[in-house]
Parts: sequence; structure tokens; C-alpha cells
Amino acid sequence: MMTYDEYNEFCAAQPAATHVVQWGGAHVWKVGGKVFAIGGWSDSDAPFVTFKCSEIAFEMLKEQPGLRPAPYLAARGGKWIQMHDEPGLSNEDLQAYIAASHTLVVRKLTKKLRAELGLGD
Repeated sequence: MMTYDEYNEFCAAQPAATHVVQWGGAHVWKVGGKVFAIGGWSDSDAPFVTFKCSEIAFEMLKEQPGLRPAPYLAARGGKWIQMHDEPGLSNEDLQAYIAASHTLVVRKLTKKLRAELGLGD
């Protein structure tokens, strides 16, 4: 499982990403003021990691061991998955889903904001 340091290092490498600690000490990563990843609420060195995903990925991932629809976010109709236990995803797969989450959020930003953030079209 990914450590907090690995999680934060990967999220920080995403274009125009910003970091804030909120919601009970969770490490929240945003782009354009919109959340793309949340890491926290774990009693171990590995955070529970929450990310936005496509409808197809959500349907595929929600039943896998160690993964679940993200509490609160998925209940409100969003397609958010939380990795909360082993086996979950490999670090490589988790990074791919976090990067995809970043892309999904960027696509929802206005063209003007994407341009201001240097994210192009």
C-alpha cells in the first residue's frame, strides 16, 4: 500500500495540483479548486485513498477487495472509489487512477481556468 509520503509526492507531480489538509487531517489534492484525490483516515502509515473515476471504472472497482464506493462522495451520486484495505490496487494502478481522476477534474474546469492554470484545452 502507498504511504502518505508516496501519495503526496505523486499527487504533487500532477499539473497545477494544490494541497490542503482538511476534513479531519486528510491530505486533499485539488486542481482549479476542485478535489481530485483524498488521502487520510487510516490508523496506519498507508492512507485510505479516494479518487474520482469514470462510470465504467466505478462499476468495476466498487466490488473489488479493499475498495469501496467512497463514503459521502459516492452516496451523493459521484463516481468516487476509496481504497481502504488490502489487497486494493497496486501502487502503479493506484497512481494511474489518481492521474485519471486529475484528468477528469481538469476536463470539468472552464476553458478560461484551464488556460490560467497552464493546462491547455
